[in-house]
Amino acid sequence: MSEILFYHLTQSRLGETLPALLERSLQRQWRVAVLCKTAAGCKALDSLLWSFSDVSFIPHGMENEAYAQQQPVLLGLQDKNSNQAHVCFCVEGAIAHNPQDYARLCIMFDGNNAEELAAARAAWKELKAAQKNGETLHELTYWQQTPQRKWEKQA
Repeated sequence: MSEILFYHLTQSRLGETLPALLERSLQRQWRVAVLCKTAAGCKALDSLLWSFSDVSFIPHGMENEAYAQQQPVLLGLQDKNSNQAHVCFCVEGAIAHNPQDYARLCIMFDGNNAEELAAARAAWKELKAAQKNGETLHELTYWQQTPQRKWEKQA
């Protein structure tokens, strides 16, 4: 059974939130995939992960580079688990269609972006409907940021 977590960003941007979540995942010895919707988004995250901190580093690579499957954090556009990741972060409205490939699937979406919000709502409805029909064994949770930027479970 996969855990599927929806993270509704309301107080901060993805670039402020994702690096900390990636660091926590690596501390747990998890391999990570980050599924982007656009090449520009992938490239921006790649740049961010090289420069987000003066005291920390997140080892990562892009799916089209040599030895991609060996990367602890792999950024890409393809919906496949090339690096045998335990957790996948879906960003920019991207949705992984094989959540069973991961122990945890995190769908992060900007509440101020209509396209990302619509994609997340559609994915939530689809997964909830499948759950009610007994078609899925995934555990769904929905988290929203508080004004203090803490995560609060809503469903």
